[in-house]
This record gives sequence, C-alpha cells and structure tokens, in this order.
Amino acid sequence: MMSAFRTLAILLVVLSTAPAAFASPPPDEQMADAATEVRARALYRSLRCVVCQSQSIDESNAALAADMRDKVRQRLLAGDSNAEVLAWVRERYGDYVLMTPPLQANTLFLWLLPFIALIGGGALLVSFVRRQAQRTGTGMDAEDEAELARLREEEGQS
Repeated sequence: MMSAFRTLAILLVVLSTAPAAFASPPPDEQMADAATEVRARALYRSLRCVVCQSQSIDESNAALAADMRDKVRQRLLAGDSNAEVLAWVRERYGDYVLMTPPLQANTLFLWLLPFIALIGGGALLVSFVRRQAQRTGTGMDAEDEAELARLREEEGQS
C-alpha cells in the first residue's frame, strides 16, 4: 500500500512539472511569423547559456539568456540566415556558446575524450581481470591435482 502511494506521489510530481518543460516563451519573446519562431527556437536550443553552462538559452531563465534570445530575434528580423546568426553569436562569445562545438584542432580532445575514456577503462578492466586470475591460480592442492591427472588419463584411454 505504501509503495503504491509513493508511486502515485512521484507520478503527480512528474506530471505537474511536465507542462513547465514544454512551456512556450513569454509573449514578448515570441516572433510574429510562425516559421521565424521555429527557426528562433531551433537556434535557442543550439546556443549554450554562458551563465548556466549546462542549459541552452531556450531552457535558461537567466537574464543573459534572455538578452541572447533577444539578439537572435533581432538578427533573424534583420534577415540573417541561421548560419549567419550562429556565426555572429560565436564571434562574440567563442566556440563555447555552441551546444555542439565544431570539430577543429582546439576541440579535438573534447571530441575524442569519450573514446579515450572508453578504451582506457576497457584496458584497465582487462588488466584487473588478468591480475585477479593470476593471483587465484587453480586453487587446487596436490591431492586435487593428482585426482585431475588420473581422470584425464582415464579419459584419454577410453
């Protein structure tokens, strides 16, 4: 009974916070043209909030994120393409502002780090397992080894 109550409580919390995750921006931040609004939202999701660092400017409530959204809207209304808007923002804030940094010499380590960690972790795991196998050996005493040798001889003869 208690777990059902706990599950219901968790479900209510999740469902009550879900609409906030899909909330549209405030009316003063919405573009009049629906197609331009879609472009703006896509750009918002591809730009990192430099205050929050782990959120896009679409998700962030920081004042700087609101300013960045405003600049993106201004650039779109001025007729810039998505690439031009991203280049403009990148020029002012650097590559860090992009949620997906470009593959170039100074970000190569960032792109390769997950693979390096995976290979390194796998090598450490294999090394650990091999050392454990060497330490434990067969675990048989002389009597057990003699019995094993006798059984192998019998099997070979038959």
